[in-house]
Amino acid sequence: MGATDYYKTLGVNKNASDEEIKKAYRKLAMKYHPDHTKGDKSSEEKFKDISEAYAVLSDKEKRHQYDTFGSTNFQQRYSQEDIFKGFDFSNIFNDLGFGNAFSFGGGKGSRFSFGGGTPFGSQNRSSQMKGADLVYELPLSLKEIASGASKTISFQHKGKSENLTVKIPKGMITGKKLRISGKGEPSPYGGEPGDLFIKSHVIEDPVFKIDGYDLHVTREIKLTQAILGTTISIPAIEDSDLNLKIPPGTKHKTKMRLGGMGLPMMNNKGRGDLYVTINIKMPVNISPEQKELIKKLSETGL
Repeated sequence: MGATDYYKTLGVNKNASDEEIKKAYRKLAMKYHPDHTKGDKSSEEKFKDISEAYAVLSDKEKRHQYDTFGSTNFQQRYSQEDIFKGFDFSNIFNDLGFGNAFSFGGGKGSRFSFGGGTPFGSQNRSSQMKGADLVYELPLSLKEIASGASKTISFQHKGKSENLTVKIPKGMITGKKLRISGKGEPSPYGGEPGDLFIKSHVIEDPVFKIDGYDLHVTREIKLTQAILGTTISIPAIEDSDLNLKIPPGTKHKTKMRLGGMGLPMMNNKGRGDLYVTINIKMPVNISPEQKELIKKLSETGL
């Protein structure tokens, strides 16, 4: 089976409720049901497609698997037989006033099947179905993201606790995943076990704000430094601090970019950027001497 957008097939969005999904299927089933289309092959194919979509999206566990891992991964693990196994369309068809268009078996009264040697076009594919995948969310510090790390995790596998040491590559920002083959749930049909996905979550950093691979930091300078220019020190996530030259006449909230000084990209030689926002600190309490100097500056037109 190729990749299929079940939501698009039924004409609903990904946040659709169970009732909205059922309503959409009923409407399409009325249009494409074989009792209405009288042997129209294209309509029969459409009816099979919407029925497959409904079988997945109306099942809480199958829908969760589909939403989490996407169409291609889902259909690698679920055959059509697996999708329809244990699913009863009779109630919704009876509500519509139809018989059972899924009366497979090729005998009297059978209208159509999904093709192949079995009603679902596959033979013994359930024995090949993989077990469910597991997802482990791993909190990581900014330094661990920047430099890479070795982490030991503890998770439940085959009914017992298991420890596993994993190497975290540089650039594993929030949402990035590592796949550990065979460490997921066992297959209920004797197939291969599922996989374990290590999903990163970057811990909030006290200095930097993180935006993908880019970093953002704010630094404050004096009014005189903004007017005359200066050089300030910027913290770096790796090695020593950086020196940033502030040009004369820098305005409040100026954002300066340091190219390639952000986070390393996972599985890539590139890096993000470091952005420095300059805030100008306005003096509040000034001495009489300072006030007199400011007056003199004012007289010069500054």
